[in-house]
Amino acid sequence: MPLLVVLFERPRNWPSFQPQRAFALGVITGAGYFGGTVYWTGTTIRTFGGLSWPVAVLAAALLIAYLALFPGLFALALAWLNSRFGPRSIMLAPAIWVTTELGRTYFWSGFPWLLLGISQTTVLPVAQSASVVGVFGVSALVALVSAAIAYFVISRSRESIATLAVVVMFLGAVVLWGSNRIAKGALTQQGSPVRVALIQGNIPQDQKWDAARANQIFETYLSLTHDAARQGAQLVIWPESATPFYFEEDRAAGERIRQLVRETGIELLFGTDEMEHSTPPAYFNSAFLLRRDGTTAAVYRKMHLVPFGEFVPLKSLLFFVGPLVESAGDFTPGRGMVMLPTSAGPISTAICYEIVYPGLVRSAVLGGSQLLTTITNDAWYGFSSAPYQHFVQASMRSIEEGRYLARAANTGISGFIDPYGRVLQQSRIFERTVVLGEVRMVGERTIYGKIGDLCAYACLALTLMALAGATLVRTRER
Repeated sequence: MPLLVVLFERPRNWPSFQPQRAFALGVITGAGYFGGTVYWTGTTIRTFGGLSWPVAVLAAALLIAYLALFPGLFALALAWLNSRFGPRSIMLAPAIWVTTELGRTYFWSGFPWLLLGISQTTVLPVAQSASVVGVFGVSALVALVSAAIAYFVISRSRESIATLAVVVMFLGAVVLWGSNRIAKGALTQQGSPVRVALIQGNIPQDQKWDAARANQIFETYLSLTHDAARQGAQLVIWPESATPFYFEEDRAAGERIRQLVRETGIELLFGTDEMEHSTPPAYFNSAFLLRRDGTTAAVYRKMHLVPFGEFVPLKSLLFFVGPLVESAGDFTPGRGMVMLPTSAGPISTAICYEIVYPGLVRSAVLGGSQLLTTITNDAWYGFSSAPYQHFVQASMRSIEEGRYLARAANTGISGFIDPYGRVLQQSRIFERTVVLGEVRMVGERTIYGKIGDLCAYACLALTLMALAGATLVRTRER
């Protein structure tokens, strides 16, 4: 809201449209927003990328500067519309903001980290609207409330008062509807129950690929899985890249996992690196599902790779981050969503960073997934706020799709979330534990599951029409 007020309030002798000022205000706002949320990238690439502090800070600053361009474009577009249509154009802010979030999601491999709507994930009555319009629609709602308040502040006209009153009533209706949806809890009464165990091995990142510790790490997972089976788990989930070896390449270790499954009678979903024996060889960050008889039921290969972690964009230009380029993985993205057929029904998984992509998770539900899972290794983030940010974004996917979600993380947070975004259980970070809980296989699709990001693309269409209209007005004036 402060950005909107500053954009629309200006001294009378100033020109109606100052593109440099508008863009700069948007970038400054974006720098503050992203500087306060993705600050941890500097520490991460410093610790695990082998960079000096000055270079790590520079790399993080470049990421923040890139992300800040999107609020800059938002401010520029809104200022342009203000110059053509006046203060009431501030009510186009929700559409323009969502348009920039769409751009941030898909442009240059995408980085939809902490979209504005994520701020409402724990405000459950409001967050239920994501089951209809998705996280982009919740972003639009937050921006709508801010725009209505800002319109009143800058105008104090009858029109602005009426606008604010309508928006407040609309928000109240959303809250009442969301509260009623949670109270009914219809989705928690559907489907068959399944006891799921999440194995949090708590393996430090600097030990994960230490050959001297490989056997100790492996025994940790085997032991915790035995404990989970004794407690009645039917499906056990290990985190991303849990095995300190390539599952299909190390036959002896791989057979021990298959034997574990046969002995305990569980089904096992786990993350491991995979190699395809092509020319040249291709490497994948994969998730395997083993049946109770130890055979492989399905394999999912991660499609959205992490920039600078699993691949490095623009390698030739980033000469100053040489150690990071050398230490980053050289993975190949998977080609499509894969259903994982358990005895209780089809499930899906998102590996690490993929859970922040609403479209990817929706594609899994369209493919028949009755339970969402995500496996991750958040050891990279240390004690920063990133693991908590990651967890809350996973919670939004549950609300959007009306599905239970099970999240297994190497160092936490592991936990279960119900179809309304309520956290049923969660671990602490950096503890070795088994999180055991009951989830249900849900087949019903939410409205969002059926229509997808229609609201977001309607915002895009409205933005384009408004900009075209403003251009037409300017042309006629000439």
